[in-house]
Amino acid sequence: MDFDIIQVNQKHKEVLENLMQFYIYDFSEFLQFDVEEDGQYSPYPLEEYFQEGNQRFAYIIKKEEKYVGFVLIHFIDSAELRYYSIAEFFILKKYRREGIGRSAAAHIFNIHKGLWQVHQIESNRPAQIFWNSVINEYTKGQFEERIENCKRIQTFTS
Repeated sequence: MDFDIIQVNQKHKEVLENLMQFYIYDFSEFLQFDVEEDGQYSPYPLEEYFQEGNQRFAYIIKKEEKYVGFVLIHFIDSAELRYYSIAEFFILKKYRREGIGRSAAAHIFNIHKGLWQVHQIESNRPAQIFWNSVINEYTKGQFEERIENCKRIQTFTS
C-alpha cells in the first residue's frame, strides 16, 4: 500500500471540511448543488464523526504526506438489520486511476468486518461502475445488487 489511511480525529477536522468542498463540487454534477453567498458549498454535517462512541467513522487518505481523499462510514444498527455503509468516498482527481480508491475501499472493508451495503445514486454512473468493479473484485463475485429508491445498492459481507 503506497498510501496511508488515517482515522480522523479533531486535529483533522479542518482538513476534512476543506476536502469536503472538492467532493461536493464533484458531486454537484449529479445533484445540482450551488455555492452559497460566500462562494463555498454549504458545510457537510461532520460533527457526529468527532463524537465519542458514535457509529460513524471518518478516514483521511494520504500519499507521500499529501492529502488525496477521504472515506466516511456509517454503522447502521436498526431493529431489522446491522450493517456498514459508505456515506461518502472521495479521491482527488489528480490521484484517480492509480488504484488508491480501490485499495482504500478494500482496506476499509477489512477494518470494518461484517455486513455492508454500498449505494450510489442512479445518475452517478461513474460511481456505479467503480463500486461494482471494486466489490466484485473484493468479494470474488459474492455480492447481491438491487435498485431501490433510485439507488443502486450492493450488499456483501467482508
